[in-house]
Formats: sequence, structure tokens, C-alpha cells
Amino acid sequence: MPLDDEGAEKATISPGSPGSGVGGAESRWAFREDGPWEVRLEDLTWSGELGSIRAGQQARVPQWVAPRRWPPLRRFALAVGRIGWALLMWRLREGRRPGELSRRGLSRRLRQAFEALGPAYIKLGQIISSGRGLFPEELVDEFKKCRDQVPEFAFSAVRKKVEAEFGRPLEEIFSEFDPKPLAAASIAQVHAARLMTGEEVVVKVQRPEVARRVAEDVAAMAWIAPRLVGRIPVAALANPPVLVEVFAETVAEELDFRLEAENMLDIAGVLFEAGQGAVIVPRPHPKWVTPGVLVMERLDGFSYDDVAGMREAGIDTESVFHAMMIAFLEGAMIYGVFHGDFHGGNLFVMEDGRVALLDYGMTGRLDDHQRSAFLRIMMSGAVNDMRGQLAAFRDLGALDPGVDLDELMELLGVNEPIRDPTKMTGEEIAFQIQTVLKGLLGEGARLPKPLMLYAKNMLFFDGAVAELAPDLDMFAEFVRIYGHFAQHHGAAIAEQIGFDPSQTHVDLAGLKASLGVSAEVETMTHRELQERRKVVQEKLEGEVDSLAELATGGFKPSE
Repeated sequence: MPLDDEGAEKATISPGSPGSGVGGAESRWAFREDGPWEVRLEDLTWSGELGSIRAGQQARVPQWVAPRRWPPLRRFALAVGRIGWALLMWRLREGRRPGELSRRGLSRRLRQAFEALGPAYIKLGQIISSGRGLFPEELVDEFKKCRDQVPEFAFSAVRKKVEAEFGRPLEEIFSEFDPKPLAAASIAQVHAARLMTGEEVVVKVQRPEVARRVAEDVAAMAWIAPRLVGRIPVAALANPPVLVEVFAETVAEELDFRLEAENMLDIAGVLFEAGQGAVIVPRPHPKWVTPGVLVMERLDGFSYDDVAGMREAGIDTESVFHAMMIAFLEGAMIYGVFHGDFHGGNLFVMEDGRVALLDYGMTGRLDDHQRSAFLRIMMSGAVNDMRGQLAAFRDLGALDPGVDLDELMELLGVNEPIRDPTKMTGEEIAFQIQTVLKGLLGEGARLPKPLMLYAKNMLFFDGAVAELAPDLDMFAEFVRIYGHFAQHHGAAIAEQIGFDPSQTHVDLAGLKASLGVSAEVETMTHRELQERRKVVQEKLEGEVDSLAELATGGFKPSE
């Protein structure tokens, strides 16, 4: 297990606590052993009043998403114009002939339009880039460029921002500062530098005018979101107004890098307390952190998608995937704090096989009730207790409080014979999807805030396993993860939800049924799962009429 500098301190984050910030008692963080500086609470010049700062950032959100008669017309018109132009040019050129080249052309033009529109749309592109297996391959590959290959802003603007935030010339702080960014993303770009005291660092610098543009874009999204409910069933399930509100809340905190520095310490504390030595966090600098500039230690390693390089270096990429998944699940279900923006641009793998997790602007924080619901969803699913799992979803807010769970189980066909979707016709698949969606919406199904962040990260992990461990047995990995929680957190889970995982065995029947395979199937690699998805997708693509009906089925918005 990696240890940080001797004598370092951190906030105490106990199991079940949603993060205590930087005001806790002595302890340690999951930092690299030989870091460039020690992190001590008394040295953090930027840590004062972080609670009120976080509350102040969140106070912006109601203003951004408040109902209004008209959207911000300039930004709204610009978004419609750019995306509409991209679709028109694709239709006139690549779209004239269907096929792979057409899909690539559409993906490229949409990505360019999103990048031109700025931070909010780039964030959406990053979400798409994490959805391999759920979105078309061409779209995922193209939107991967939104992770860290966004057009950079000029070094003159970088210098101006740094000097304004620190109140002194750049050369008084840094002996070296590379004007070419290491990466450029939605909110900021990062530069390699060396402090006058000799430490190699990374400097994260916020984009000019980003706060104003985000506010305008969120206001435009908030205006259109309610108009999607009742028109597209999937949009109703996702609850677009709440989705926009969640997006606004997370982006609001990303606009102050002092809060990101606090998030770094909270996640590092959780990782250390959990004994998760395979994932580490870069140290924020004790002094050089402001709302718009964040200096942190520099870590090096393999790019997330450089699988060949990792394997040549002897790194077990399956173990890399497992470490990331465990770190995420432990944070959400045991500690109530988790990194909320997993994607390939936010991590890399060090030469010793440990994962360096970056970019803590979007961090999920759960209260005890939400965390308990997540725990029960996982544990009930592991023992094939469908009713208990649905009850946990209800308690999380995904279903109406008065829902009849037995009727819902019947609607979902829990007790019916398993049907393999790869052996069904496209019409049958479309009808089954439509029936389930109608039934769920009739029971008030929605995707609440914590579940949205969780689902966003699970999109990434679905793509990550395809990259890092395509031949991983999904059934065996499920059992392995359950075993980890039983071994390391069994007593805490039993105390919190009355379920002792160390005294029960995994029942994979429910997982297999959700995939449409019989109980006799003993293994299922992710590669095989992808092949099954491809078959189902091809069947659905042949049912244009059914899908059109699914998208415009006349659903009425819920009260």
C-alpha cells in the first residue's frame, strides 16, 4: 500500500460519511510515496471557508435553471445553428451514401460543432466518449478527442490568468512553464511547469469567460429540457430537467479550483482508508491554488488507451480495470464520496501498474440514505433478490414511494421464461422495450441525481473493460467484486443495512436473465457480450418503424 510523506495529515473520512473536507483530524492520503512536498493541514493557504465557498457555487444553480419564457437567445441560436449546419453539411456530403464513411463524417462534424460551442457541449461529448457498446463505435472514437484534445486557448491568455490569480509575474513563481499545453479540455487546460523551488508540477488554468458561457448554456438546456418530457420515452425516464440540474451542480463546483483541491484530498482519504493502494491521487500544492488556477504534482505513465504499451511493460490490464472499479464502488457505497467523471482523459497508468486518477472537479457526495440505497441495490442484485433491489431503487427515488413492487416485477417479467434477444426478431425486441418503458413510466420511474452520476461512470467502465480486458469473464468478475466487499466491508455492511455478505453466496441467475442467457451458461466474456449487443443492434436497425413509434409514442409528462 502506498504511503505519503512522513507526518502528513488529512481529513478523517469514516465509512458512511460523505466526506469531511480538509477540516478533520490527523490521518493520511493515497499519495505517491516520494512526492515533491508534504501536505499538512496548517499549510493549506487556500482551505479557509471552503464550506461557504461550495455553498456559494451551488447557490448559482437555481438562477441558471430557473424557468424562463425565452432561452438565452444568442447562445441558443448559436447552438441550433452550429449543430444544424453540421447535420446539413453531412447530409450534402458524407450522408449521401450510407455506411461507415457516412457515420464517421457525421461523428466528426458533430464533434467539431460541440467543441465550437464550448464547455457544456464538450462535457456532453465526454459522456458519449465513455459509452462504447452503447453508442456507435465511430461516434465514441471521434468524441474521445473531447477528453483532452479540445482546441487550446492562447498562452497570452494563460499568462494573464495565472498572473491575475497569483498577483505576481509568472517568472517569479515558475522557473519553467511550457507554453504548449499537455491537454486542453472543457473547463481548463493543463501545462507542464517547474516551480522556482525546483518541483516539477502541472498547472491547470481555467478558460477565459468559461463561467459566463456555462451559465448561458445551462440556461438554454434548462429551457428545452421540460419540453422533451412526454415526447421521447427514454428522455422521460432520464428526467431531463433533473439531468440539467445535476449537470449545473457539478459544473458549478468545477468553476472553483479550490473545491477541486478539497475533492482531491477527500478522495485520497477514502482511497487510503479503504486500503486501495492501486489508485493514487496527485498532491495539490499547499500554496498555489486559487479559484482559477490549480498547481499539483506531476505524475507520469501510460495513456489509458495504450493497452499495448502497458502489456509490453508487464502491466496486468485486467488488474487495472478491477482496481478502478473497486475504487469507484467503495467510494459510492461505503464512504459516500466518489470521483464523478471517469473517462480516459482523466487517468493514466503508472509504470508500477498503479492508476493515477486526475481531474476532481466532478465529485459525487451521497448522504447516508442514498449510500444505503446503493448498497442494497448491489447486495440484493448479488443474491438475485429482485424485489429487494426494486425496493432499494424506490428508496433512492427512482420509483414512486407507493409503487406496487409485485406488479412491477410482473411487468418486468421476472418470473417468465428467459428469452434470448439474439434469437428474437427486431420487431419483438422493439415491442419488448416499448412495453417495459411504458410500464416503468406508468409507475413513475425516473433517474434521480445520484443514479445519473453512477450511470455515467458505469458507461465508462463498460467501455474500459472493452479496452483493458475484453476477454474478462463478466460472471467471474461479478463474484470477485462481491467477494471483495464481503471480505473487506462485511461487518460495516451488516451493521448499516442488516445484510451480511460474508454469510451469503452470489446467485448469478438474475444477472444472466438480464442478459437473456440461460442459467446453464457458465461464462460470458465482455467480447462475447459486445457481439451479442451488435446482433441486437442490427436487428433493431432493421425495425425503423418500430423504433420511430418508440420515439414518438405519445407519452404524457408525469404530473
